[in-house]
Amino acid sequence: VQLQASGGGLVQPGGSLRLSCASSGSASGISGMGWYRQTPGKERELVASITKGGSVDYKDSVKGRFTITRDSAKNTVYLQMNSLKPEDTAVYYCSVDRVDYTDLGEPVVSRSWGQGTLVTVSS
Repeated sequence: VQLQASGGGLVQPGGSLRLSCASSGSASGISGMGWYRQTPGKERELVASITKGGSVDYKDSVKGRFTITRDSAKNTVYLQMNSLKPEDTAVYYCSVDRVDYTDLGEPVVSRSWGQGTLVTVSS
């Protein structure tokens, strides 16, 4: 699976951005997709996730401001970010979780990452 993320950039506080992440390959084994972010010196943290069934989860600090959606037909996940704050500045990474099975029927879970897109919130 290859992921191509886009949509980052420079925005003023209170502004909006929409990130996109297109996944190549078969979608049959995808169990979930998500967005993470990372700043220098800190660990990568989960921002939002969406399961194959459509259940979503958000980091507390972005609830009510960010929305994750998925277009299954296009194998694409989006992150709509509104009311952006300077503390949202980070490199954002998309992720895809897949479940494949061995010849013995044993599940094998794997995660793929996009290349990262920089979001800078500053006046």
